[in-house]
Amino acid sequence: MRVRSVAPMVEKRPTAKPWWTQRRREALWFYIMASPWIAGFLLFMGGPLVASLYLSFTDYDLLTPPEWVGLDNYVRMFTDDPRFWKVLRNTTVYTLLVVPITTVLSVWLAALLHKPLKGMRVFRTIVYVPALVPIVASAMLFSWVLAPDAGLLNRTLALVGIDGPAWLLDETWVIPGLVMMSVWGVGTGVVLLLAGMQGIPPELLEAATIDGANPRQRFFQITLPMLSPVILFNVIMGLIGTFQVFSQVYILTGGGPNDASMMLVPYIFEEAFRNFRMGYASALSWLLFLIIMTCTAIVFKTSSRWVFYESEVRR
Repeated sequence: MRVRSVAPMVEKRPTAKPWWTQRRREALWFYIMASPWIAGFLLFMGGPLVASLYLSFTDYDLLTPPEWVGLDNYVRMFTDDPRFWKVLRNTTVYTLLVVPITTVLSVWLAALLHKPLKGMRVFRTIVYVPALVPIVASAMLFSWVLAPDAGLLNRTLALVGIDGPAWLLDETWVIPGLVMMSVWGVGTGVVLLLAGMQGIPPELLEAATIDGANPRQRFFQITLPMLSPVILFNVIMGLIGTFQVFSQVYILTGGGPNDASMMLVPYIFEEAFRNFRMGYASALSWLLFLIIMTCTAIVFKTSSRWVFYESEVRR
């Protein structure tokens, strides 16, 4: 008979994991490196955001303490301020003109600049340089280009027998004049689209060519879908930029003539720093924020129908 030895069972204790792991170390360095931007956001953006939301419910003139008025600023905006509706219409028209025109023009220019022609780098530089010109310099340049009599555009039109309008002095033509200035700085969008075109695999285009696709079919069936994420980015940035247009209006027209070119941001500036109605200006600012957020959300919501991602599997 075998006697089984009973050895004392030693209970193994689980090894304690070190607290100071590589993951925690990386997280600490992340917060250390990002802390200047986090502090800047909280101090210069988060704080003013909360303050402006509070001020939008007050009557505040910078000289006396804010007085709580509830929704009066928002009610006044929609029911007792005819200038607001004109300004909102101007901003909407300007956005609806600039965003589609610059989007289509950017795609067209990028397609032209993508062609393997001699000296193409020079043409690409020429298209991009206007985007680098400071907005004040561009505004001063266009004040001469769009001048009624001595302006470059009207003199050019006169050569073909067309009597050009007083662009920046005519209520009908002032917004088209501002649109032309915005289109002039289309170079940034063109560069992004050109980079997107250069990233399209040539095998796709070669396969389509072998299958008998003509240049038009290759552009609309392959190039354009592959560029759709870049187009989406340009449209979003265009919407945000056009709703916030300020410098060209402030420098070129000051909102005139007769408020025909007054946009939302110059109007907010005027109410806040000329009329000292900070509460009303804050309410206008929050309305502009909601408009931009709504338009951006709509574009994102509809993007699933027209934006194609290379790694995406269509349902």
